[in-house]
Amino acid sequence: MKLLLDTHILLWAAIDFARLSPRARRLLKAPDAELLFSVTSIWEVAIKTSLGRADFDVDSVTLRRGLLEGGYVELPITGEHAVTAGALPDLHHDPFDRILIAQALVEGVPLVTSDRRIHQYPVPIERV
Repeated sequence: MKLLLDTHILLWAAIDFARLSPRARRLLKAPDAELLFSVTSIWEVAIKTSLGRADFDVDSVTLRRGLLEGGYVELPITGEHAVTAGALPDLHHDPFDRILIAQALVEGVPLVTSDRRIHQYPVPIERV
């Protein structure tokens, strides 16, 4: 099953696996799991690291390389994703999350997240 990882889940999976909930660990380790990460997440890490956010103190180049080497699949941002993000109801103001939500909708894959605000959208979710 394809799973798109929200940025915080992606960071924990890559850097601090023990921080993930038991449910998240089971999902990510499932034999049929195809783990997707969005270009949006790499962009978010790069931006927030440059702003000095301690919770994003990660080198985005190293993160991306490690994810690709670890078998994760990179999901680019398309025009359809952008248009869908712009058409979403204004429930969540984070532009990074809005693109992730749009990607999950367009691609028809669940978004793995613990962000309760995302659950307001009609998007397939794996809440962890």
